[in-house]
Amino acid sequence: MAKLKDHLGRPVVAVTGIGVVTSLGIGKADNWAALTAGKSGIHPITRFPVDQLNTRVSGMVDFLPSSSKGASALTYELAETAAREAVAEAGIDAENFGGPLFLASPPVELDWHDRLALYKGGDRENASDRILEVARGLNSSDMFDSAQFGTIADRLADAFGTTGLPITLSTACASGATAIQLGVEAIRRGECERALSIGADGSATAEALIRFSLLSALSTSNDVPEKTSKPFSKDRDGFVLAEGSAALVLESLESALARGATVLGILRGCGEKADDFHRTRSKPDGSPAIAAVKAALADAGLSEDEIDYINAHGTSTPENDKMEHMSLSTVFGERISQIPISSNKSMIGHTLSAAGAIEAAFSLMTMREGVIPPTINYDNPDPAIALDVVPNRKREAKVGTVLSNSFGFGGQNTCLVMAREPV
Repeated sequence: MAKLKDHLGRPVVAVTGIGVVTSLGIGKADNWAALTAGKSGIHPITRFPVDQLNTRVSGMVDFLPSSSKGASALTYELAETAAREAVAEAGIDAENFGGPLFLASPPVELDWHDRLALYKGGDRENASDRILEVARGLNSSDMFDSAQFGTIADRLADAFGTTGLPITLSTACASGATAIQLGVEAIRRGECERALSIGADGSATAEALIRFSLLSALSTSNDVPEKTSKPFSKDRDGFVLAEGSAALVLESLESALARGATVLGILRGCGEKADDFHRTRSKPDGSPAIAAVKAALADAGLSEDEIDYINAHGTSTPENDKMEHMSLSTVFGERISQIPISSNKSMIGHTLSAAGAIEAAFSLMTMREGVIPPTINYDNPDPAIALDVVPNRKREAKVGTVLSNSFGFGGQNTCLVMAREPV
């Protein structure tokens, strides 16, 4: 019989439901088929004019009804769609989840259609006076609520019947993994038997594109969109802005087994490390990333030799990929060249707040299916990054443990260790 407590005497945390939406499609089945086929979801931007922009491609999710209604509406629909798939797979009442909600989402601001409505409304000659006049006369709180950071989580909590105050967090590109970590920790502390952790991001707006372009963070290789994202390649030139979501139903193993749920995987360990080196740049010595990886392994009670596969952060930026290689080489030593390491971002782009959750979902599926998704567009290897990146084609392999990395702007670093089966 599987042990119900881990090496530190805490409840073992199982995954009983997974939901995914990316530019590759809605649901685990379509995403997994495309991912393992090496298909890219990167495409030309059509949501807004890009004639004067250096970057004209993205991994936007353009096929949901709310894709034209602004970042807040799309982020909510992405989160809800992934959560419904996960809760259904877990076999839990979709309107009475009975556990807390942890949502990773982007910082929210007024969408442009709301800003323009304020600007154009009213009778005053001065624009600022018109805005104040319209704002005072609003009979609905919808516009106000849409710009509040916790609104999306509040709506999700009402829709799914989660318990307690829903938590919204934003830790840059580590957000999705952090949402999972919070769910794991709540179960370990005995605060709940199950938790719903979601990472969702529908904020690939014109403003976001311009902001990241000003940071020189985005790829400008627009000619062949599906080849734009090329993690660990010598000619990588930046990440591709993208949207998506993933939801995990986390549950104590004891609870899952008691109700006959299918266990899809185990969350063995979580590691987190932050630093204040720079608002966007990674610390040159990689020490925060190294510490996050080591903390995740220690939390899982595993040694470096017990990791079978690494789902890389792998953004396709010159600096991040170099730092991730250096960090992993420091932790795993010479063995790093023998561990398969691939980047899902080569196909779906960088989904920002959702990335850590999406990659955790794909990591769990990698173990269950015995197939490692490739790193596509690996046509020009970087001799300074000697890794087995599972180049261009999927690989069948028995994978029992996975390390999933999320290294974000502002020194936010979170790593997750997952296992296929309970101990």
